[in-house]
Amino acid sequence: MGIPVEQILIQTINGLVNGMILALVASGLTLIFGIMDVVNFAHGELVMLGAFTGATTLAVTGNFWLALVAATLIVAMFGAALQISTLRPLIGRDPLTTILATFGISLVLQKYALWQWGPSARKLQEPISAQFSLFYLKYPWYRITTALLSAAIIGALYLFLKYGKYGIWIRAAIQDRVMAQAMGIPVPLLHTAVFAIGAGMAAASGVLFGPLAGVTQTIGADFTLRAFIVVVVGGMGNLGGSILASIFISLLEAYASLIVSPAQAVIVSFVALILTLLFRPTGLFVPTPK
Repeated sequence: MGIPVEQILIQTINGLVNGMILALVASGLTLIFGIMDVVNFAHGELVMLGAFTGATTLAVTGNFWLALVAATLIVAMFGAALQISTLRPLIGRDPLTTILATFGISLVLQKYALWQWGPSARKLQEPISAQFSLFYLKYPWYRITTALLSAAIIGALYLFLKYGKYGIWIRAAIQDRVMAQAMGIPVPLLHTAVFAIGAGMAAASGVLFGPLAGVTQTIGADFTLRAFIVVVVGGMGNLGGSILASIFISLLEAYASLIVSPAQAVIVSFVALILTLLFRPTGLFVPTPK
């Protein structure tokens, strides 16, 4: 017996929505790796920190959009301070050192969240409660809004990198860090700015994801794992590839959940990761050199 077409269409929309949220997380991670060569294992904890900061701001102000902006700015400033105090002294050292440092930071942030907000899950109240009819379901407009907002933030990042003065500096530093510094570009300042941008994007995704699921101190681990799968499949340091890989992986999981349970459907992302490492280690969406 075949799968009904309406179920396939519903899962396609779910995959696209989840893919855009994941792309927002992975874009920041890709940007950080591209310019700093830092494998940031604490990136998921920045998502978690943003979600909790947004929940706290929402409880005080009652305004979801203000909570989104506040959490993004606060976590971005925290990311800048973290880069200056912890990661900048490690630049140029063995990559294993930065991996261990960011892993340690992730553990510290998890324990801080547990101490500050407790073990109980929190859920942000979505700002848009309206729904529309999608076949036999009532589908929330908020999920569509989340995907559009994620796309808008990623689009703003693309325009900044392509046309902004500092964005051009960042692209130059990604291509050749030594030459960029020789040309007078303040590379250490760019490192801090890029880490702050990545942290802010992670926080924004945490707030947007908050109404869709409970926020706990352990949600960061899942985001970190999925973001690294996306970054490897899309190509390390390849921003466009990460966005395409986020949508690709999310659609794979959505379609797999039509056949198996959602918990089992996650396996397909690991299969995609293994096949990519075996047959296309540079990434599925990296152009082949001519």
